[in-house]
Amino acid sequence: MRRKLLFFVNPISGGRSKARLLENIAARCRKENAAFEILETNKEGNYDFLPDKIKNEQVTDVIICGGDGSIRSIVSFLLATHVNVGIIPLGSGNGLARTALIPYSIPKALNTIFYGQAAFVDAFYVNGKLGCQITGLGFDAFIAAEFAKERKRGLKTYTKLAIKHFFRTKPYDFTVEWGDEHLHLKAFILCTSNANQFGNNMKIAPKALLNDGKLDVVVLKKTSKLNILVSFVNHLLFGQKTPEGQIQKNAGNIAYFNVSKIKIINHQMAPVHIDGDPYPTEKEFIIEVLPNAFKLIQPL
Repeated sequence: MRRKLLFFVNPISGGRSKARLLENIAARCRKENAAFEILETNKEGNYDFLPDKIKNEQVTDVIICGGDGSIRSIVSFLLATHVNVGIIPLGSGNGLARTALIPYSIPKALNTIFYGQAAFVDAFYVNGKLGCQITGLGFDAFIAAEFAKERKRGLKTYTKLAIKHFFRTKPYDFTVEWGDEHLHLKAFILCTSNANQFGNNMKIAPKALLNDGKLDVVVLKKTSKLNILVSFVNHLLFGQKTPEGQIQKNAGNIAYFNVSKIKIINHQMAPVHIDGDPYPTEKEFIIEVLPNAFKLIQPL
């Protein structure tokens, strides 16, 4: 069966021109004798036309050329379809693509699309909203909101914002519940992750897998700013899971554990992001894994 590829290109992702990308897509699809169509992403994130388009036009693959936010928006409308999802990573962080080891260069990413293998990966819901990569409350969500206001994208801008606000940040008050466990804590960051990283290989959840039916929870607890830096760098480098008995004892500056579902009571209305995009915060969050949510084309 001849493949029919539907490409979505985010015109502003990564702050780069997309002219070379479009040329590469067209040339490669013709070389592979694949039918293709290229559409732009939309700011509203509304792709409710997709299921009918896929069915009526026999689309086999939806390829997202953008970052984690574009992936989340489009995949939200693909859960009831049987298409394969490909990624050409063009965002500021590309956390999901990097977790899946999808190459960063356009030609190599296209190689993966045509010669890789599609396999099921998980997603998750945050109060009913789909996420694919990571959701966070606290400092990282605050920086995500500040980053969204910036005209310049990319790692440099994100890093400047993080450094600028780091010494002013304060911990937030949370209660977390999972299984039979219940824990009250103050934390700077409370992340629930499907991917292993924020992006740019900053691995906040280094043991996370995309297909294990679990979400990795990482809590950076209240401590001095120096301890935050030391503990966080150590976590990024080594990232050992917290022994089960130590979580309730509130030992250490970082807690790291697995859940399939978690409830977070957000006592001080800490800001929240889903896959790097800021969202209106709420008093309570239910975050739950969605196993085998969609088929992602990955390198062999």
